[in-house]
Amino acid sequence: MLEMDETPFAELVEQALEEIPDALRSLMDNVAIFVEDRGDEPDLLGVYEGIPLTERHDYGGLVMPDSIIIYRLPILEMCETPDDVVEEVLVTVVHEIAHHFGIDDDRLHELGWD
Repeated sequence: MLEMDETPFAELVEQALEEIPDALRSLMDNVAIFVEDRGDEPDLLGVYEGIPLTERHDYGGLVMPDSIIIYRLPILEMCETPDDVVEEVLVTVVHEIAHHFGIDDDRLHELGWD
């Protein structure tokens, strides 16, 4: 397994967010992004928890933010090189942001984001 502390990994997540076009990033609403070591499912790379933008009919007020969690250890375990980590972080961030926009796994697969 590759070794990478939390801080440099979190910086990769921030870099991945910067890759999202400004026009799209500006549409993200009430979502917080976190890095954690591992989730309940040990091989899960990331997760979106919340109400996708496409389903927010009566959303508003003092609603807790949605969350995107990127899991550091499973990503490091599946990657062979630092460049692989950069690529997988980007793919995982895009994947979870897509869920925030209401895009499901089947459509992501069609678009080549697996």
